[in-house]
This record gives sequence, structure tokens and C-alpha cells, in this order.
Amino acid sequence: MSDSVNTPEVSRPAPGGAHRPGESVRRTRAKGEPRFPDGPMADPAGSHFERRIRSFQPRRSRVTAGQADALQRLWATWGLDIDGHPVDLGELFGEDRPVVLEIGFGMGEATAQMAAADPRTGILAVDVHTPGQGNLLNLAEQGGLTNVRVANGDAIILLREMLPAGSLAGLRVYFPDPWPKKRHHKRRLIQPEFLDLVATRLRPGAIVHCATDWEPYAEQMLQVLTTHPAFENTQAEGGFAPRPGFRPLTRFEGQGLEKGHVVNDLLFRRVQHEDR
Repeated sequence: MSDSVNTPEVSRPAPGGAHRPGESVRRTRAKGEPRFPDGPMADPAGSHFERRIRSFQPRRSRVTAGQADALQRLWATWGLDIDGHPVDLGELFGEDRPVVLEIGFGMGEATAQMAAADPRTGILAVDVHTPGQGNLLNLAEQGGLTNVRVANGDAIILLREMLPAGSLAGLRVYFPDPWPKKRHHKRRLIQPEFLDLVATRLRPGAIVHCATDWEPYAEQMLQVLTTHPAFENTQAEGGFAPRPGFRPLTRFEGQGLEKGHVVNDLLFRRVQHEDR
């Protein structure tokens, strides 16, 4: 076997050695060499040894020169590897501010917009998609957003092992993988057991905000959240909520709406009492 692997990580140099923005090619990387020596770890918690059904599937895709540069330069300051060690949110964000956890941010455009619109709220944004991590770091730097931190790894480990009880002011889960096949429904993130864990980390009054364009998953989310004793619907009549103004309409979402897709938002509040 070869001692090297091909990985799509760095941009293709243009004639004369300069990089063209957005271009990328494969390069040879020695076996065991990290993708970005000063960036996110490949498997920070050794989570592949944990026997648990996962709601996410890591995707390997091309990383542009700008994204790679951001990962190298900014990860030590604005990045967090989910390695199972407890984290102090006050120290992580540099000041005492409410912190919202966002699970799955894609390329980070909506996250950056929300951070810019509400600089007094910290956003701890979790994903396993390396290009998206680099892109969000770039957007944060370009926008001077000091209230964004990018976390790499399994959000369950972050919630279960790293965050203290009552430490979060909210949870955002926008357009999670719907796992449409019936045999894969058990992989969906929004399940009663997940909400049991989330409830312990949210302070009373914290908002859980979910959005999806997959209607069967929206109905499941609504049923699971409605029946969980730790949460109440912010809509007096129950059901789905109108898209709140603070959640940006993304380009991907707009394209879906043009095709007739229905997007449903759910806004539920962590109640004061706890029945379980």
C-alpha cells in the first residue's frame, strides 16, 4: 500500500505560482498528516469508537485556498475541537454574554448574518464540513464578528460532556439532514432522547428553533417537541411558526421556495418546571 493519500485541500496555482480564487486540486498528503496542522482535528473526540447511531455523515469535499488559509490562521482563536473536555463559554467568547448553539450551519452565510445583526449574543456554531468551517471563519473575520465560534465535531458530545447545565440561551437547528428513507428515520437529530439532553443544557426561557423544508420531518419535529414536557410551543394555537425576521432567507432556501417547497419553522420555549 502507498504511504500517501490524495486529498482535495489546496488551491491550484495559476501560471506563475499565484492562486486563482476558488480553485482547488488534489495534493499528496503523507499518511497520518493532518489536513491543516493549525486547524481543526480530524476526529477530536475519537468518536468513531463510540457505539451510537449518528445523525450526521461527514463529507469530504474541496477546500479553497481562502478557506484553508482561514482554517490555518483563525482556528486557534475562533475554533473549538469537540474533544470531550469541559468548556467555559465565558472564556471561549471572551465576555459574559448569552450563547446560542447552532447545529449544522452549512457554509455559514446565515450564521454570519445573524451574528452581525445581534452582536451581543454569542453563536457557537457546530459542523463537520471543513469547507463550511473555513468559509464561516472567513465571513467572521471579514465582518469583524467577535461573537462567533466555530466548533468541529459531534454536537452530542459537546452537549453531553463539555457544556454545563443551564449554560445555553438557545438552540438552532436549520435544515438538518431529513434522512428521508424510513429505515433511516432513527438517524434524525430531533428525537425525544436528544431533547432530554438539550433540556438539561438550556436555561429556562431558552428558545429551540428548528426549520426544515422536508414536510414529513417537520411533522415529526412538531410531534416530538409538543409532547416533551420540558418545552412549550411559542404559538398560542400550536403548530408551526412564521419564519422570524432574525432567521435569514438563504439562497438555497429561496431556490426551494421558487420550486414550491414548503419551509416550516418551529419555535419552542424551555419551560421553568421539569416533569422528568
